[in-house]
Amino acid sequence: MPSVQRPRAVMVIVLLLGTFTSFVRTQEVDRVAMYSVLMAGRVAGQQTSVHHDAGAYTFAFEYADRGRGPSITERVEVGTGNLPLRIEITGVDYLKNRVAERFSVDGDRASWTSDTESGSGRPGGFYPSINGAPGELALLARALLTADSGRLPLLPEGDARIERIAERTFSGRGGPRAATLYAIEGLGLSPSLVWLDGSRTLFAVGSSWILTIRQGYEDAAPELLAAQDDYQSARLQRLAAMLPQRPGSGLVIRNATVLDVERGALQPGMAILITGAHIAAVGPDKTLKAPREAVVLDVGGKTVMPGLVDMHTHIGDEDGLLHMAAGVTTVRDLASDSDEFERRRRRFNEGTLIGPRVVPTGFMDGPGPYAGPTKVLVATPDEARAAVRKYAGLGYIQIKVYSSIQPELVPAIVEEAHARGMRVGGHIPEGMTAEQAVAAGFDEIQHANFLFLNFWAGSIGDTRTPVRFTAVAERAATLDLESAEVARFVDLLKARGVVVDPTVNVFENLFLARKGMIDPSYASIASRLPPQVRRGLLAGGLPVPEGKDTLHRESFENVLRMVKRLHDAGVTIVPGTDAMAGFAYHRELELYERAGIPAADVIRLATIQAARVARMEKEIGTIAPGKLADLIVVDGNPAERVSDVRRVRVVIKGGVVHEAASLYKATGIQPVP
Repeated sequence: MPSVQRPRAVMVIVLLLGTFTSFVRTQEVDRVAMYSVLMAGRVAGQQTSVHHDAGAYTFAFEYADRGRGPSITERVEVGTGNLPLRIEITGVDYLKNRVAERFSVDGDRASWTSDTESGSGRPGGFYPSINGAPGELALLARALLTADSGRLPLLPEGDARIERIAERTFSGRGGPRAATLYAIEGLGLSPSLVWLDGSRTLFAVGSSWILTIRQGYEDAAPELLAAQDDYQSARLQRLAAMLPQRPGSGLVIRNATVLDVERGALQPGMAILITGAHIAAVGPDKTLKAPREAVVLDVGGKTVMPGLVDMHTHIGDEDGLLHMAAGVTTVRDLASDSDEFERRRRRFNEGTLIGPRVVPTGFMDGPGPYAGPTKVLVATPDEARAAVRKYAGLGYIQIKVYSSIQPELVPAIVEEAHARGMRVGGHIPEGMTAEQAVAAGFDEIQHANFLFLNFWAGSIGDTRTPVRFTAVAERAATLDLESAEVARFVDLLKARGVVVDPTVNVFENLFLARKGMIDPSYASIASRLPPQVRRGLLAGGLPVPEGKDTLHRESFENVLRMVKRLHDAGVTIVPGTDAMAGFAYHRELELYERAGIPAADVIRLATIQAARVARMEKEIGTIAPGKLADLIVVDGNPAERVSDVRRVRVVIKGGVVHEAASLYKATGIQPVP
């Protein structure tokens, strides 16, 4: 694993942290520990952890992620029971918003304030900061291990408990080091995992996506992550054995109102017979006969429709529960390590993990400081063609290119992929416009911002950086969607059969979310989330320059108008999220309706249209004999009110029955009322 390679951006971080370390060494210090931050196995940043003799800790944490990434300094003073008495955090967050967060205990009063919240309460609990460094999680683990019951209240609300999972000894430049894996419940929708060494100091924390690990032990990351996977898989396998109902003798759904998504029409008084994983028959309830031993599911007249299809995910094992609870029975994964992905897809398909069907896409980028989180980096036509062949050999149907791919490589990628029956899409590489990418053979464009960037080539800077967001936030409102240049571009998309995956929920978050206010994409479900998860929805979106709040809001409205413009012109749109599993998909569909697309059309896009683009229309997307029994039972009519998709009651995948309420409860989320 290339853990010792340091790109130029990371060298700047090293110099900054070196200055920081020199400073703290002039103070009373017990120990300094250095950590690498790995993204897709590459060093992207560092954490410096200083344990002062006086019962205080200082963390400097920073990493670079395609022009984004936090840079914070955190000072923590602890008291009895390893509980924080003072916390002070300064710097910038992932999107470069200013961070100023403080917590203090004075007598019988604990107080906290940040750019997103403020409050007070009784002391005696642990305050998990919103913007803290990974080292803070080790302090929480220490406090929990000190507590008699292994449980502590959290501030502002909630509680946490800790469980010891496994011990390992890892090899590295510092010699063998023993570490213990702990799982902390209460911070998120799944347990937070952290490794502590023999002195209960942080050894590692994170996932295959981003991992903070003790310097000198970077090569131990695969072994460490495998141990985490063993724990997570065992936990999820227990749920997969306990929650679903597997009718062994067939299933008949009675008293159903079947939604014909092609016509947007309801058919009341229907029945559906499922044998094994497939639909065997569909017909009037009064006449459809079923085997005597079949399990009967009377849905009381509720709507039965095909499972939903999310065409833009980066799915993890834990996401399966949320997708399924939301009625999303198929997803397209647009950037996963191929080895990890194949293991996950197999488990979902076998039913040893609860999750949707997954359509794979081969992800590649070019090397450099803005490379995406992938091990597949190509710099020559031969490398690009070889990567395409590898993905084709794995059975992938599509290639996703990313922003650092050299434009001159795109024709080679397209030629090799098309020769093998594969589609090509993704980000528009830096140095190209969307129009040029389409001319070079792109079959699909991800993210609506690239549609706008097409008209400002050469005037906004490097689109591998956050400028691809900020420029659209400040300029999209001024683009005339009825202009001749926009009309020509839309006509080109239609003529070439280009698919657009706009992920508008992402831009609602980036352009409209404000610090201290619940993210509008999740406002309708925030009250159902665990307290510490709900706090994360206050973080805000892009920094808003003074006087440009209204401009950002107007730009988002024009993003929605662009989606409607494409739909009216007959350009194929597929709904995807690139955000929180399940809930973001519901919001994506609601935003299409808000843009002016009729509800029935939105549901068609979310089912059979997406199935066609995924080349699965013979298996999913409609309710018909011979198709896979991937169905959802909805309390309402989404073809009239898209928001009714939030009221999923039952989810059936391949004939296996899941109650949505039970799936939500397994993640700590309150079910739909």
